[in-house]
Amino acid sequence: MMDSSSMRGFYKISEWIMNFAYLNILWIAFTLLGLVLFGIFPATVSLFVIVRKWVQGQRDFQITKLFWNSFKKEFLKSNLLGLILVVIGGILYTDYLFVRGNEVHLVQYTYYPLLIIIAIFTLALLYVFPIYVHFETKLMHILKNSVLLMIMSPLITIMMVTFILILYHILRLIPGLTPLFGASLLAYIIMWSSHFVFQKIGRYTNTNNQETSGQLN
Repeated sequence: MMDSSSMRGFYKISEWIMNFAYLNILWIAFTLLGLVLFGIFPATVSLFVIVRKWVQGQRDFQITKLFWNSFKKEFLKSNLLGLILVVIGGILYTDYLFVRGNEVHLVQYTYYPLLIIIAIFTLALLYVFPIYVHFETKLMHILKNSVLLMIMSPLITIMMVTFILILYHILRLIPGLTPLFGASLLAYIIMWSSHFVFQKIGRYTNTNNQETSGQLN
């Protein structure tokens, strides 16, 4: 028979698995509730609101209630952020297609600089939602600070990307796990990694006591 400590460990692991699966289902459901186009960004913000609390060690809250409240509260702002990100991403992708398909030498010289810009934008996206839910700041400051934090924390960014790639390969090997854990585990990895950067900022600015309502300009 299992002793009490083993039972507690098994129960805790089971609870974590159920919470991640439930959160992932919530994210899918609320994304569909917003007809995907208008639901994916507020649902993603709500997802990060939950995993941020988990990363901070907070467990005593109702997941569904907090998710729903965050979804309603951030619906317009998060969709505006999503629109900005989609426009920027669309412009970069269009430029990439144009440069790749153009044989003019002057245009070809912009190929590698454009790839660097795309890489910076892609990596900065990893910090967008963590900054959104962790700090009280304007939308344009979110984008600016995402780039700054990505550049200032190369080791954490590399660590984040490494764990994301590991998760990607696991989900690719076992695709049945994706609808249960894909989004929630990805968000947790990103938020957990970003939290190291936020703690470093907190120590530097001596604002650790304002962690729940910090400001980043």
